[in-house]
Amino acid sequence: MPVMLWQPSEEQARRTQMFDFMQRVNARHGTSLVTYEDLRLWSVNHIADFWGEVWHYVGIRAGTPYEKVIDDVKKMPGAMWFPGARLNFAENLLRYRDDHPAIIFCNETSDAPRKIYTYEELYREVARVARALRGCGVTAGDRGVGFLPHMPAAVIAMLAATSIGAIWSSCSPDFGVKGVLDRFARIEPKVLFTANGYPYGGKQFDSLGKVREIFSGLTSHPQVVVIPYTESNLDLSGLPEGTLTWDGFIEKHAPEVADRSVDPGEIEFAQLPFGHPVYIMYSSGTTGLPKCMVQSAGGVLINQLKEQVLHVDLRREDREFYFTTTGWMMWNWLVSGLGVGATLILYDGSPFHPDGGTLWRMAERTGMTIFGTSAKYIAALEQHGIVPKKIANLSALRAVLSTGSPLADEGFEYVYREVKADLCLSSISGGTDLNGCFAAGNPMGPVYKGQLQCRCLGLDVHAFNDMGQPVLGEKGELVCTSAFPSMPICFWNDEDGSVYRDAYFDVYPGIWRHGDYIEVHPVTGGVTIYGRSDATLNPGGIRIGTAEIYRQVETLDEVVDSLVVGQKWDDDERVILFVKLARGHRLTDDLKDTIRKTIRRNCSPRHVPAKIIEIADIPYTINMKKVEIAVKKIIHGEEVRNQDALANPQSLDLYRNLPALQES
Repeated sequence: MPVMLWQPSEEQARRTQMFDFMQRVNARHGTSLVTYEDLRLWSVNHIADFWGEVWHYVGIRAGTPYEKVIDDVKKMPGAMWFPGARLNFAENLLRYRDDHPAIIFCNETSDAPRKIYTYEELYREVARVARALRGCGVTAGDRGVGFLPHMPAAVIAMLAATSIGAIWSSCSPDFGVKGVLDRFARIEPKVLFTANGYPYGGKQFDSLGKVREIFSGLTSHPQVVVIPYTESNLDLSGLPEGTLTWDGFIEKHAPEVADRSVDPGEIEFAQLPFGHPVYIMYSSGTTGLPKCMVQSAGGVLINQLKEQVLHVDLRREDREFYFTTTGWMMWNWLVSGLGVGATLILYDGSPFHPDGGTLWRMAERTGMTIFGTSAKYIAALEQHGIVPKKIANLSALRAVLSTGSPLADEGFEYVYREVKADLCLSSISGGTDLNGCFAAGNPMGPVYKGQLQCRCLGLDVHAFNDMGQPVLGEKGELVCTSAFPSMPICFWNDEDGSVYRDAYFDVYPGIWRHGDYIEVHPVTGGVTIYGRSDATLNPGGIRIGTAEIYRQVETLDEVVDSLVVGQKWDDDERVILFVKLARGHRLTDDLKDTIRKTIRRNCSPRHVPAKIIEIADIPYTINMKKVEIAVKKIIHGEEVRNQDALANPQSLDLYRNLPALQES
């Protein structure tokens, strides 16, 4: 039986924007929807009506109205959304100009916020940078890129670029040079924004050395703009000729607004088609060159505002935080909160410096209402015995969001036990591909242990079995059977669209196959994510999600982390479990037996690994996702060519030529 951990009161549920939206649908369409599932079913059975209602409910601003919502809901890829509409992405995020705080910026070097921007101040700074970009020749369709920390300048530069119709892309400064060039060199940016360095874990890291190497690998020779941030090196010598500081860039290309006391006037927002490109995002690239996914301004905008307003219940008075970097899609997702007029809390640095209470003390100081993070961070808090509710006053906090990897049952229990009993814990899951979620939170519904609350509105998500049929209460492939507006427009330089089609439509023609292994629960309507389907284990022909094993192994005090892969063996596949042990523990026969018994008791005999091997480190991407496929390649003697997307690439060497993998 599913275990309910939290449920909103009837009054709380009726105060949500989700409930209000449902009443709007009832009034305008003659329906009698009562539950979330009623609303979800209506949204996927009447896709054009649903997205039309979302357009008006979230207040999309367009210089020219749309002629219809969509031409063909079953056309994937290539459906035409909101034809005729002309709008601007940045204009929709800068609809407010007042003294309400737009951004509160904190980092690990100080307890106090480093900078607070009001909506008026944000608008004015975007206006200044937009003028400078126009002055240096940036036009619609050009690419602007950021090699930037999670700081206000990244938001401002993106908004300035997209106000013109330029396409934005970013990498965080902890990326290696090759990882950056694998991304930026292919899209040929016209301007590159960077900071001189960034703090992390009590240390200052220089970025300008990397910038010199990055520039030398770019054939487009972009204008380089350096933001003074750290106390370290601001020596621009040796950088490309013409490199300017942030203020120097404005002084050269928009001298009339160089003085901040001068009103820069109204931003000239380029009115462009709904499908005009806004972002280029990237796959992780751990097994090859990252895919360059081009996303539309209108599609990202309407989908992210739907998620923020309905699934998060974000309002102007909220203060929303997500622990992210500019290299993860959650940065793009967080920035969309400006379109609601909420306050964004940006944090740059280590979440454990000087200790594990850092983010929670910041939550108290800033009056944070929504705390977003990764499942890995929640697990780390629990492992370190950190009790946030004893560290900080979290009375304002009403929601915790978790993504990046499946949140274990123990993570759900930990949040309600050690963070706050009365909040909505929304484990969410989607992807960079759609810059949003397939399954997410429902503020008018209950939270069940181990489950994402719901399939998202307007996305016809199912679990498909091996026969390509939708199933409930069984594990299957995550698919979406109807078009949705934030599907990528295309992949960069994929002229005939073959790479795009192969990525999502190679198994089920005309149906989006996402690559996750999931279960939709018939009683609760919730979703469980079992990991990537391309990393699914298959011993004896039985499909097993890797997350099923992680949930059991990582409950043991002796195990800090783990990674599981399948190894080809005797014309079958056997399960190999690598474990990273807590300090002071060894992988004895007794511990191996405990691990096997735990997995057998809580999963099945098929889940029990054939081999359990101690390992010193587990590889992760920079966005804190376990790198199962790369390890699987290594143990089969295959080359892993691209390691710059990893946070700890040296860890892959630990898996090469292990004697235990040659033994029966």
